[in-house]
Amino acid sequence: MRVIKLASLVIVILLIATVVFGIFAYNRANAFSMAISRKSALESDINQLARKEGHFNLLVMGYGGGNHDGAYLTDSLMIYSVPLNGGPASRLSIPRDLWVESPYGSGYYRKINAAYAYAFAQTRNHRKAAAAAAEDISHALGIPIQGWMTVDFNGFRDLVDALGGVDVNVPRSFTAKYPANDDPRINYKWITIRFKKGVQHMDGEEAIRYARARYTNDPRESSDFARAARQQLVVSAIKRKLLSPTGIIRGFKLADAVQDDIKTNLSVRDLASIFGRKIDDKRSVVLGLDNALDQGMSSDGQYILYPRNNNWNYLHRFVRNSLYGSQSAAER
Repeated sequence: MRVIKLASLVIVILLIATVVFGIFAYNRANAFSMAISRKSALESDINQLARKEGHFNLLVMGYGGGNHDGAYLTDSLMIYSVPLNGGPASRLSIPRDLWVESPYGSGYYRKINAAYAYAFAQTRNHRKAAAAAAEDISHALGIPIQGWMTVDFNGFRDLVDALGGVDVNVPRSFTAKYPANDDPRINYKWITIRFKKGVQHMDGEEAIRYARARYTNDPRESSDFARAARQQLVVSAIKRKLLSPTGIIRGFKLADAVQDDIKTNLSVRDLASIFGRKIDDKRSVVLGLDNALDQGMSSDGQYILYPRNNNWNYLHRFVRNSLYGSQSAAER
């Protein structure tokens, strides 16, 4: 009888502890969700916003921030597309030199990486700037963009460091010249960075250097298209670590590390639904000269990219096919 009573007491204590921890975990998740999105953790907009299209498209924008040169130029632009039918996600990297109308309907054109910077200069509000940039990019690509997320370099570094680093499979060895400091006023010099072929463990600084390196000894690694491909490799490594037991255990630490550097219009629940989805490697595409774009010069002498034969309908079809693989609900 005593054994039964003791066992019952242990079960009750465990149940109470589980409930208490659940409440604590929810409160932490809710606080994080409110900090980055102003939405409660369990809110969900995906099905409602994507019902017509059949796909939910999330625009992820990365910028330097702080005292970085060109602080609000979003040199990293990536679309995550999640089908509502439960299939794998797809993603599309967008080159920063794509020449687009911005603001849409204004008749003015600028590089796509400047859409966010321009909107922020006008509004001084990060959320309004992100929504405006998402609208411009939506019209340029010919798809609805229902969600957006921004992250600055500090947030990227802090995320990787909070995970204890990530393992990136580097396709080829190369060296590159890289700024010694994001702010040239602090240190204007350049350093040499090196990456070896194979799986490399990278901390936050190493990961961002790998993703951003431009001035390399290998021409294959020097283009913006190569940078976009490397960014996809790093993002995949981060995702693997986030979904690993280590990432789950460090959940609270991760939230504390990045909540001041990430902004989005989606709740934690919706973000988890998107990034938790398996990615179809066959639909992980870098938009570039080898598939849908041509290159040239703008009237004011800037190097720019534009759709092949200046055919925006062609670009729109290519983007839809790359992300959706087949016709969307809106096209059937």
